[in-house]
Amino acid sequence: MRWSVTIGSFKGTAVRIHVTFLLFLVWIGASAYSRGGLDAARDSLLFILAIFTCVVLHEFGHILTARRFGIVSKVVTLLPIGGVADMEKMPDKPWQELLVALAGPAVNVAIAGVIVLGLGVADLEGALRIDDPQLGLLQRLAAANLFIAVFNLVPAFPMDGGRVLRATLAMWLGQEKATAIAATIGQGFAFLLGFAGLFGNPLLLFIAIFVYMAAAGEAQMTFASAATRDVAAEDVMETRFMTLDRAATVQEAVDAMLATSQEEFPVLDPQGRLTGLLRRSDIIDALKETPPAAPIAQFVQKDTPVIAARSTLDKALKQLEAASALGVVDDDGRLEGLITRQSIAEVMMIRSVRPDWRFARH
Repeated sequence: MRWSVTIGSFKGTAVRIHVTFLLFLVWIGASAYSRGGLDAARDSLLFILAIFTCVVLHEFGHILTARRFGIVSKVVTLLPIGGVADMEKMPDKPWQELLVALAGPAVNVAIAGVIVLGLGVADLEGALRIDDPQLGLLQRLAAANLFIAVFNLVPAFPMDGGRVLRATLAMWLGQEKATAIAATIGQGFAFLLGFAGLFGNPLLLFIAIFVYMAAAGEAQMTFASAATRDVAAEDVMETRFMTLDRAATVQEAVDAMLATSQEEFPVLDPQGRLTGLLRRSDIIDALKETPPAAPIAQFVQKDTPVIAARSTLDKALKQLEAASALGVVDDDGRLEGLITRQSIAEVMMIRSVRPDWRFARH
């Protein structure tokens, strides 16, 4: 996620803080300082940092549980609205997703239980006044963890409760129908939350926007995965495109750009293997900075991801999040075609009108 800074890592997962979280801390500190001075600001910031430490532990509850099912999360990012773990995917089996979804709130309940057993009491009212420095930090922290657990179990996808709902429905209805129902409920909850936020709590508005967009985005990803799961990359790859030799000049790249409307130009070595992609914007940059006879190689986007021709198309979805195109290669690594976001969109469009459509083998 952009505008975030890595502060550490645990078991291969980097922990990052988004710049908006730092601004949130400044706002909390300034608000407390205006009411109670330096001591109040310090206590409020300590409490917020303690809460977000619990949020990180909550996310690692999800992450470590998912790892038992072979799913890796490389990054968890702290935002003002909570933590976001960047998992490769959610488990395919509903019971596994159920366990992963419940693991986060279970961590918060465990933290609250430890504090309550140590103190003997938790101030539940304090959870609603997180910036009040007059309340005991540990009491508020126990209550806040219970609040986090309960709030996350609201059945609004993609929150933990929404994932529990989807996993439960998927056991009977299948993943696609379950996702559609859970996403609709999640977006309805986002509207209610946003409406409540209009009456004096802007943070609820941000949460509502996040929930709505995340529900729509994940639902789309689920449908895309379902639509492409049985489609081979070689069946839908683009094959009519111009390529450039690794030793091509800027002039040759410009000529290729003028001869076609394609956005990316595969750059090949003498054996026909993909060495990178050259975008139209890269060609313009090369034209600005170098003479026409100069080699284009320094402007090529290296480390372009590739997929085997016989691999199913759903495996390309995650790779295309960070790349403009994906090379389709044969067993010897030679380029056979390209998979682009447009390729995925076309498959989804066809499947949306004819779910039983079978793509013919080349």
